[in-house]
Amino acid sequence: MLNTATRSTTPRTVLVVEDEPTLATAVAQRITAEGWTARVASDGASAVQAAKQLKPDLVIMDIMLPVMDGLEATKRIVAERPVPVLILTARDDETDKVIGLGAGADDYMTKPFSMRELIARCKALLRRVERAKVIAKNSENEKILDFGSLVIDPGQRIVVSDGVQVHLTPTEFDLLATLARKPRSVLTREKLLEEVWDWVDASGTRTVDSHVKALRHKLGSAMIRTVHGVGYAFEPPANAE
Repeated sequence: MLNTATRSTTPRTVLVVEDEPTLATAVAQRITAEGWTARVASDGASAVQAAKQLKPDLVIMDIMLPVMDGLEATKRIVAERPVPVLILTARDDETDKVIGLGAGADDYMTKPFSMRELIARCKALLRRVERAKVIAKNSENEKILDFGSLVIDPGQRIVVSDGVQVHLTPTEFDLLATLARKPRSVLTREKLLEEVWDWVDASGTRTVDSHVKALRHKLGSAMIRTVHGVGYAFEPPANAE
């Protein structure tokens, strides 16, 4: 089932996928108050169809949904068209979050959450999209980062590991490239939040941790070194030139 919330004159469109009517309405109303257009889908299958029709600027996706769960819906939506996805999970379970990020989501929030923080996360994701366009243009002539068994092409945004192209979400690629541009240098979580997520505070340090876990799952645990209490460093493969 697909509903329409009050429209605004701004081009920003946010698709809210939530099967709890009270919460869906509250989120849609808060989004509308920001001057954005909010559309609501109550199940995963409707969300996939709505994303095709609306081509939203942002998707807020609950994981637990009828007909098709949020993880599968996220996979299908981002496969059809790159769009930032913020997932909502009822459990503060790190495994769920890593799986969600692996499905193509860019960020997550655990229920219950404050509407103020939700909007702040949405604004950060939308800023990242705009900034990514500038970075992509500036990276067209950037040197390929060749570490032997791992090759990162910033211009084409491609990662090849042991001769096989690895699918990374836009956020995962940005995080990996940011670390790899300074091999073995420790970058704090706060610095990574600023450079990758465009956040100016440290409220999302666990988001960094979850994305690092997702990267390790795809590229191997030795690729990114944890410096406890500080942040992370990229460790080139042993066969790096």
